[in-house]
Amino acid sequence: MRVMQFPQALETALQTLERMRNESAHRPCASRSALDALNQIAPVRENLLEDHAPSATRKQNEGASSSKNDLGVDNAAPSKAGKIDKLAAVQARVSVCTKCPNLASSRTQTVFGVGNPDAEIMFIGEAPGADEDAQGEPFVGRAGQLLTKIIKAMGFAREDVYIANILKCRPDVPAGSFGNRAPTTREMQTCRPYLMEQIGIIRPKVIVALGAVAVEGLLGTRAPMRDLRGRWDLFNGTPLMVTYHPAYLLRNQSPLEKRKVWEDMMQVLDRLEKPISEKQRNYFL
Repeated sequence: MRVMQFPQALETALQTLERMRNESAHRPCASRSALDALNQIAPVRENLLEDHAPSATRKQNEGASSSKNDLGVDNAAPSKAGKIDKLAAVQARVSVCTKCPNLASSRTQTVFGVGNPDAEIMFIGEAPGADEDAQGEPFVGRAGQLLTKIIKAMGFAREDVYIANILKCRPDVPAGSFGNRAPTTREMQTCRPYLMEQIGIIRPKVIVALGAVAVEGLLGTRAPMRDLRGRWDLFNGTPLMVTYHPAYLLRNQSPLEKRKVWEDMMQVLDRLEKPISEKQRNYFL
């Protein structure tokens, strides 16, 4: 038997045994000596297949293996253009989503996310409000203006980071009522896969969860914010900082509470190994 024929014949035999095992009521049997012989042949088979594969295939396989870590996770960073295309595909699905009929019927439009697909920081809030529902962009109302101020004080432009919410639709409120309501647990669970896709595409170095609802949506944790904020958690391996929602700071104008948020942001800068100036250290929102 020629060398090229040997691995092909062995492959055929193994496939036949596999099919017999899956389709037959009586699984194929082999003696211990036969199994030992096959185990000795297996490495040879792999080497032969590799050695006689077309050069282009070998190069492709070598490239694929080099882009994966020991756990088999692909480490190859997608290009920015590739990320934009992937985010656009998810956004297209979000725009026509009707998984929550009550939200789909009451919304003006979905609010997907905005910012840099290569962002190091991803800010995540709870849900769009009236201004966001009207404009189709997260954090554009008064709370959004304060968030933009915080981002600038950190040394970034709003366009440098990525901003999104747990929910992509504004939670519906009774006719004639004002203000916003918090998302229900079921609504967050229904919409969460879209956010998971966003995070998976962007691959931020740090996530900032804004408020208790965002923490619940991301981590499934319910607790008072005084017990949550200012500490690091992990979200699927990504460092996650919990801090107050900007809307809380609009309701509570205490300099002490504002300083807490800024101290949280300095922790984020430190985690990203960004220089922190003396002016920033003494800054109050």
